[in-house]
Amino acid sequence: MCGIAGLWQLAGSRDLAAQSRAMTKAIAARGPDGEGHWTDAAAGITLGHRRLAIIDLSPTGFQPMTSADGRIVITYNGELYNRAEMAAELDRPWRGTSDTEVLVETIARYGIDGALARANGLFAFAAFDRTTRTLHLARDRLGIKPLYWTRQNGLFGFASELKALRAAGGLALTLDPGAVASYLRYLCVPAPRTIFREVEKLAPGHRLEVNAANVAVRRYWDVADVAWRGQQACDRRAEPDIVEELHALLADAVKRQMVSDVPLGAFLSGGIDSSTVVALMQRAASRPVKTFSIGFREQAFNEADHAKAVARHLGTDHTELVLSAADAQAIIPELPAIYDEPFADSSQIPTCLVSRLARRHVTVALSGDGGDEIFGGYVRYQGIARLAGAARCLPRPLRRLAARSIELISADAWDMLARPLPQRFKPRHAGDKIRKGAALLGEDDALDMYRRVVSHTPRPGCFLPGVSEPADVIARLRGETAGLDTVSQLRLLDMMTYLPDDVLTKVDRASMAVGLEARVPLLDHRVVEFAWRLPSDLLIANREGKRPLRAVLARYVPKSLVDRPKMGFGIPVGEWIKGPLRPWAEDLLSPAALADGLFDHAAVRRWFAEFLAGRRDAQHGVWAVLQFQAWRRAYG
Repeated sequence: MCGIAGLWQLAGSRDLAAQSRAMTKAIAARGPDGEGHWTDAAAGITLGHRRLAIIDLSPTGFQPMTSADGRIVITYNGELYNRAEMAAELDRPWRGTSDTEVLVETIARYGIDGALARANGLFAFAAFDRTTRTLHLARDRLGIKPLYWTRQNGLFGFASELKALRAAGGLALTLDPGAVASYLRYLCVPAPRTIFREVEKLAPGHRLEVNAANVAVRRYWDVADVAWRGQQACDRRAEPDIVEELHALLADAVKRQMVSDVPLGAFLSGGIDSSTVVALMQRAASRPVKTFSIGFREQAFNEADHAKAVARHLGTDHTELVLSAADAQAIIPELPAIYDEPFADSSQIPTCLVSRLARRHVTVALSGDGGDEIFGGYVRYQGIARLAGAARCLPRPLRRLAARSIELISADAWDMLARPLPQRFKPRHAGDKIRKGAALLGEDDALDMYRRVVSHTPRPGCFLPGVSEPADVIARLRGETAGLDTVSQLRLLDMMTYLPDDVLTKVDRASMAVGLEARVPLLDHRVVEFAWRLPSDLLIANREGKRPLRAVLARYVPKSLVDRPKMGFGIPVGEWIKGPLRPWAEDLLSPAALADGLFDHAAVRRWFAEFLAGRRDAQHGVWAVLQFQAWRRAYG
């Protein structure tokens, strides 16, 4: 895993070599093992690379790399998990053993589309064809690796992170207030937008083709098409047969992603997804797999004991770090530099901390991310499907009356009323979930309910005077989910938005900030395509999600060790803001800090006061404003 950057001067003249060095220096953490640059002054192009050496640690793996025929030059961030098959198909002598060489020679032989069709991996790369003077950019199918691009003033630039484009100099980077509104709603900036007007994210499964006259974006893999085709050819075999095939497919995906010339381990939370990955790793390994987890002294947020129990059962070499609130808070000032763009999923903090822990021992760590989206694990899928079904039977005025009645009772009071229920029927923060469910009753269909659930600031315009929120990503994608059942619609929306924009962004920045490669075997595109052929009533039955995945895990881990309410990867950030982080928060929300007029200071302060007074549903929004303010202070 690495960092890439480059510039193509389409008009005018600049010192591109110096700019390339500045860009790669800005993302040095992504590649601590070396850097490389390639410049063609006549063509006006430069490609830069920071190397994190994983496969082929020798100089034959250095980048940028040129194909044997001298035509294609590539700068590449990623891993190919089917390198051997792609190399065998080319049937040629090799300089080394890096997957970069295999990729660049595949592009030279089969073209960009032929290479992307063959590649199984996670990647973002730029490949320049010196003959046609065409620059190709591509991002992996699910969006595991990031890629930003801009075209302005006769210059085309790209990079793994925004900070490299800042470092290039001479590029306009203007704050986009509409992107700020979307960020407040979703805690991240949804692709293809970025926080800057002039820069875009290349979307997952897309490639970009640049020449002197044009920039064209094309989709080479479409998860919506995969979902629709999969559900049209739904697999109705007996469940044991499906589980057997899934087991073989997951075992192969995990084994492929264990190939490494450097120490390798795994994140382990003790939940279904990470436990499945670790179990299959241990099955394929000849020695105990290194596993890592962190815990918190606040027991409501601590999963370390669950992870330890799973590790003990599987026989892994387990490392656990239990943190105090002060330990976790110490990383908060570093978040703007790590995430580079405003980002406010508070699980970013434990993700950064477990990445740091793992990096002390390994250079590669496998993760269980993606399991909930792929196999239907989120509780909201079932909840929204049931509510949407009920809503169709009740007039809207009656639904709104019921919602108002439920909302009259505070979250704390609902928690007290729910206390006698058995634990397995009682979710964490039951009062919050009951009130959120009530708010959904006023919506007309499942997608509107979904948007309400994932909107952490339902009315961001209230805090941004004069700012119009851009066309909503959920509305834009509504047509792509048409024809699917409700659970499939919601899974697909998550895979097109929340998964790449939030989950995978969180993991990429946290891991790469410490030079750690994070791999996600559950997002092998073959696994994704297989899962879309499964009916929703197989994925979710008897109010239990991820049934086929659970059945695979049951071959290795007793159900009693992993069968518990989903905790997520959260932290008590709300309590911290009210306590030790209060001075930090007050400073970022002061009149002086908000003086530029982007935010309505009075509205933000009212919101903050309501949060301090106990309004729990304001916590995410408060954290989002604080993280934006911290980012803006860090980057001006």
